[in-house]
Amino acid sequence: MKISVILPAKNEAGGLPKTLAALRSLLPDSEIIVSDDGSTDETAKLALEAGAKVVSSPYSMGNGAAIKRGTRAARGDVLVFMDADGQHDPVHITRLLARLENGYDMVVGARDWAGQAGVHRGMANTFYNWLASRMTGARVMDLTSGFRVVKADKFREFLHLLPNGFSYPTTSTMAFFRSAYAVAYEPIPVHKRIGKSHIKPVRDGIRFLLIIFKIATLYSPLKLFVPIALAFSFGGLAWYAWTFATMHRFTNMSALLFSAAVIVFLIGLISEQITALTFKRND
Repeated sequence: MKISVILPAKNEAGGLPKTLAALRSLLPDSEIIVSDDGSTDETAKLALEAGAKVVSSPYSMGNGAAIKRGTRAARGDVLVFMDADGQHDPVHITRLLARLENGYDMVVGARDWAGQAGVHRGMANTFYNWLASRMTGARVMDLTSGFRVVKADKFREFLHLLPNGFSYPTTSTMAFFRSAYAVAYEPIPVHKRIGKSHIKPVRDGIRFLLIIFKIATLYSPLKLFVPIALAFSFGGLAWYAWTFATMHRFTNMSALLFSAAVIVFLIGLISEQITALTFKRND
């Protein structure tokens, strides 16, 4: 089993040498790839000096784009993704690999509350985990963790779905669950990152939500559309009850809400049929 370790990196000269030294010590026979996302410091130079394979972009395209470039360059049967900023300790890779050998297709290093970068990020990630669990029907313990090991052939099936920004963990996790690939979580501690985070909480938070809905629509549309249709239905029913009790009439607003419920539900059915045809074609 050949292992490829992929580290997306943008201006990570501060923490990268320590991470690469630890990786080389723990996994001497593995392929180590640093996917340089348009760094303006010595990230690429330090990676080459440490004996890593470097794939670079002339300008920054995003963390997801770096993951895609690194995956295309990898030759391993198993891919290990981890941050280059010192948050992830390479010593935990062996635990993730051990779980993978038990029949799983992907094993994710799950952070606890102490591993979250602040209260606001922790609350946001808790909400993302809950929402993704509802959409996939499986327990999602850490939707946004960038520390994971995965079978290369399975991961490449979804490479075209990955966004270029900071949401590749979200997309890949939900895609694996909805495709019935076995996913496990392994609790891990994380360290404080070295250097400055590139995540913008508001902008990237909205993107995470959009990606959750996008993958849910792609793999299980009715789980998204039915609750919305029911909300319109109950809204129309409640408004009708109110107007009937106060004015003894059925208003245009009630008709609009009921119509919206029917339209949303029908869109969900059509999306479900399109999804079924897509899976049938791929099979």
